[in-house]
Amino acid sequence: MATWFALKVQPEREERIKNLIAEKIRNKGMGDVIRQILIPTESVSEVKKDGKKRVIDQKTYPGYLFVEMDMDNDDAWYLVTETAGVSGFVSADPRKPQPLPDAEMDVILKVIDDGKERPKPKIEFDIGQQVRIKEGPFDSYEGVVEEVYPDRGHLKVNVHIFGRSTPVELGYHQVERT
Repeated sequence: MATWFALKVQPEREERIKNLIAEKIRNKGMGDVIRQILIPTESVSEVKKDGKKRVIDQKTYPGYLFVEMDMDNDDAWYLVTETAGVSGFVSADPRKPQPLPDAEMDVILKVIDDGKERPKPKIEFDIGQQVRIKEGPFDSYEGVVEEVYPDRGHLKVNVHIFGRSTPVELGYHQVERT
């Protein structure tokens, strides 16, 4: 019976390692034993300096792969663990890894599906956070974030000008955290 397992791999090489494992599966004809290999990602929209939106895929769990496989087959265990870049299964006993609970894997699969349907905005600022304006007419002023508009990539910052607090709407690219 195939169940899901978490596999610790070298960060930033998840895709390469997934392809290596998939190639080994094809070569050994073990597609019925190792069914799926997932790199959970979610789509994130960010606003660039020129004001254009860009959607990128961001890894939800960097350094991990999720493998649906039949652990009763020793050849499958060796195929996966002997792949370059694989540290091993996430488990108290690396020789007898425990499968991920179904409820936990359902959450991971749901995050993957939801992330593909509607990209999540990349929010870099929090309300009440102190920021420094780095471009525009208020260059080098400091202020406090009052509101965040993630769909537009803007925020409202309260800036002290001439002894008064003045709300100014700025793009994410115009401010930096202090």
